[in-house]
Amino acid sequence: MPLERPVAAIVPATPAVLTTPGTRTRVYGHRFRDAKPINFGRASPRKMAVHGVDVSRWQGEIDWPKLRTQGANFAYIKATDGGDHLDPMFKKNWRKAKEAGLKRGAYHFFYWCRTAGEQADWFIRNVPREAGALPPVIDVEYNGESSCKRRLSRARVLEKMQVFMDKLEAHYGQRPIIYTAPDFYADNLSGELLNYPFWLRSVAAHPSKRYPGRKWVFWQYSGSGLSHGVEGKIDLNVFHGDENEWQNWLARRAS
Repeated sequence: MPLERPVAAIVPATPAVLTTPGTRTRVYGHRFRDAKPINFGRASPRKMAVHGVDVSRWQGEIDWPKLRTQGANFAYIKATDGGDHLDPMFKKNWRKAKEAGLKRGAYHFFYWCRTAGEQADWFIRNVPREAGALPPVIDVEYNGESSCKRRLSRARVLEKMQVFMDKLEAHYGQRPIIYTAPDFYADNLSGELLNYPFWLRSVAAHPSKRYPGRKWVFWQYSGSGLSHGVEGKIDLNVFHGDENEWQNWLARRAS
């Protein structure tokens, strides 16, 4: 999946710990840097409390405990593409992220030339149904590098997405989150699927400017993040809420 300003993040010497027994998870302040910094002004994601990352094979070997202390409180991990591709790092990343204490979920890159049903079956075959995992994600966007050049109608896009999401919700017991980018959203998703949570890519402006009126749970604000614990660049994300809202959101997922 596609992600900004060397910033002196204001972080306590010891990361903040939320300690209510059995109900709250530790939250670390962000220490990420950015190879291509953007000035978001007053709407800066840096002012928000709960940061995280998304990763795939392209991040290689990750030092998950170190990445967590840099501010990765959650991670979305690439699992599958289409109906027959499994990210070769998924199983290891899935295990290691949990061991390091991150809240983590899996995402699927949707192929428009494969049936929705077989893609859902492939995801379900490879991603464990596990208590405490974040909701599964369907990544819907245009992919100029794909051999599939098909551009479906809005109605057909929504139909295929619904089939996929219904199967995942029935299996995992959580409503899937929709990840998307501005161009795909404008063509297919604006005003649609209002009962679904969204994760929005917006690396040059606040989501309210790219997705007017759309509520969101996660914002991917950079594709050029830098962090100890991972070589090269990494996608940076933020949760839409403060620490208490994060804890409450997690508790609802687990109930």
